[in-house]
Formats: sequence, C-alpha cells, structure tokens
Amino acid sequence: MKSKLIKLTFTLTTAALVASCASRGIKNPAGVPVKQMAADEQGFVAGTGVESQDLVTITDKMSRSMMGIQQIANATLPPIIVLDPVENKTRFPINKDIFLTRIRSELNKRSGGKVTFLARERMAALEKERNLKREGAVSTTSDPAKQEFKGADYFLTGSLEGLSTRTSKGTSDYILYAFQLIDARTSAIVWEDNAEIKKQGLEDAAYR
Repeated sequence: MKSKLIKLTFTLTTAALVASCASRGIKNPAGVPVKQMAADEQGFVAGTGVESQDLVTITDKMSRSMMGIQQIANATLPPIIVLDPVENKTRFPINKDIFLTRIRSELNKRSGGKVTFLARERMAALEKERNLKREGAVSTTSDPAKQEFKGADYFLTGSLEGLSTRTSKGTSDYILYAFQLIDARTSAIVWEDNAEIKKQGLEDAAYR
C-alpha cells in the first residue's frame, strides 16, 4: 500500500512539473521568429511611409552636408546650435524629432568639436541646478552669480512633407525631407539640404 502511495505521489509530481513547464512557454510557438537587423536594412515588415532605413540614409546625408559649409568648416570658434522642432506635414504619425536627434549625434561624433549644441530641452533641470549653486546648496567651481547659459548662433530645424495616392491597385507615397540651419541674429538660412523618397506598395501599413 505504501509503495502504491509513493508511486502515485511521484506520478502526480511529474505531471505537475510537465504542466508547469508547458505553462511557462518552454516550447517555441509556431511562426516566424524575431530577426535582428541593421537599422539601415529594409525588412519584410515595411510600408510606404518613413522607415528606419530612410532615417539613417537621410540623417547621414544631412550631417555630411552641414559639415562642409563655411560657417562650420572655417569657423574660428565652434558655432552654437539649438534644435528647433521639425514640422511633420505628412500623413504618418511619426516621431519627427528623431531626425534632428540623429543629425546632432552624427555631427558631434564626426565634427571633432567643430560644433556645439545647447541642451535647451533640459532647461528646467539646468535652471534648477544653477539656482542650487547660487544658493550655496551645491558646490561650484565658477562664480555662482554669473549667468552661464549661452545663446544660440544658429537654429537647426526642418520639415517633412508628403504626397499620397491610393487606388485599388495599391498605395504610393512621396516624402520630401528638408532641413535648414538658420542664423539666430539675422534669420538668414545659411544652409539647406533635402532628400526625397517615393515608395509604392500593394497594402498600406500602420505607423505608430
């Protein structure tokens, strides 16, 4: 009798372990596995809108183009640049400011200190830190009464504009990516460049 109870307990324990493993998803489900890709590659999930490969191609072109202008290449002191939000006029609800973020990071990486960007989006935190220094709550190596925030020499901004066509045969989208560097004192556009991409497909894609 005792041996039967032990055998029954072992059987129940084994069944519980098998059920537990199954509930934890140890078996791979059927379907297409996730594939890691380079950001400049077009994958099998694609639409006619703004894709990661477009972002990489365009921001690479813009950063190289800006590096060549005399206001940056021949400047005695590194010009100070502030990012001004990109205007999205396309039908796609994309994170438009990701373009300026990547242009800024590429310029900082490639320019060798020939440009300086101001972190205006962090002004609340910067002002709080400045006030703490002035009050003596935190130490500082400079004069706490001195206004240390710099002004901009240029604003880097841009716009995304699109034309869309949809028929029973599919969808077509043309997008113009245009960027400008604007003199903060005179409002003159000292640099401008653009890229244009047109795509067609049988089905539209959902962008988020």
